[in-house]
Amino acid sequence: MSPVTSPTKILISTFLEQQYVDAIASAPDVEVLYAPELLPEPRYAADHGGVKPTLDAAAEERWLGLLAQADVAFDFDWRDPSSLPTNAPKLQWIQATSAGIGAFMSRTGLDASDIAVTTAAGTHAVPLAEFALTGALHFIKGVPHLEEQKRQHRWERYTTRQLAGLGVSVVGVGGMGSNVISVFDALGARVTAVGRPGGSYELPDSVTLSDTSRLAEVLPSTDVLVLCSALTPETEGLIGRDELALLPEQAIVVNISRGQVVDEEALIEALRSRRLLGAALDVVTSEPLAADSPLWDLDNVLLSPHSASTVASENATLTELFLENLRRWRAGEPLKNLYERSRGY
Repeated sequence: MSPVTSPTKILISTFLEQQYVDAIASAPDVEVLYAPELLPEPRYAADHGGVKPTLDAAAEERWLGLLAQADVAFDFDWRDPSSLPTNAPKLQWIQATSAGIGAFMSRTGLDASDIAVTTAAGTHAVPLAEFALTGALHFIKGVPHLEEQKRQHRWERYTTRQLAGLGVSVVGVGGMGSNVISVFDALGARVTAVGRPGGSYELPDSVTLSDTSRLAEVLPSTDVLVLCSALTPETEGLIGRDELALLPEQAIVVNISRGQVVDEEALIEALRSRRLLGAALDVVTSEPLAADSPLWDLDNVLLSPHSASTVASENATLTELFLENLRRWRAGEPLKNLYERSRGY
């Protein structure tokens, strides 16, 4: 990359609080294009989907005019991302607000464009690791049992397990997976990091490294399976009926990856039969989850509506990442979290 010497026009394509808009505008040699009245209205803090507005002809013309000026975009065009190469001919770089964008890039055809895209990888690592730990402990410490005892007004002592010493396998060793590994390792679990074949990772000395080609060796000693991998053709359906059957009785599945990584029907069967102790799911195969899905009614399932990564401080973290990448982009330095089309993440 060559250094950028001309002023940069930055289009903010998602709602941001004014303090973060001002922080971006204060960067050297930039002009911020931000029209929140043309953007989806957030339903909650750090909502980058939001309720899409209906634009009249004049508003649509304004939005297209902003796109036409943009050199850089903070998030994708919410209206028609597939047409970004045409509608934003000057656009050179997009900072996404999500870590897992492989399916989106393929679906929109943006993976075939020349626009550089950086992901939000690592931004959500801490809250997702917290959810993974919460999900595991929810079942290890018998929270469903305690809730039932409370409903029945029963005060009866019981025996539970401890996380320390259990086998925890973390599939996916990127920014998210690395943090999950650190958390479980710090609490004394026997952690196995399952990366891609041939991958090289920096891991604590106490962590065992394996890869997805050796899952059959890893799963029989896995008490807690945490899925953190990006959704790619290689990981879609990675955990199927056969893989679930390899897990020991009373194992726990935590999915903070994508729903398509797991055979949902096989997972439901394993949960219904009580072969699995439980599952903590932040994602499902088809979202939103259908009203008639059995997952709603299984008492050994902890469900989160794809919200485990969303915390009130997210926009501050995203802005910090964007500003660092903006500095790098203008200086001609390598960008953090650059999306690699060949890998799908």
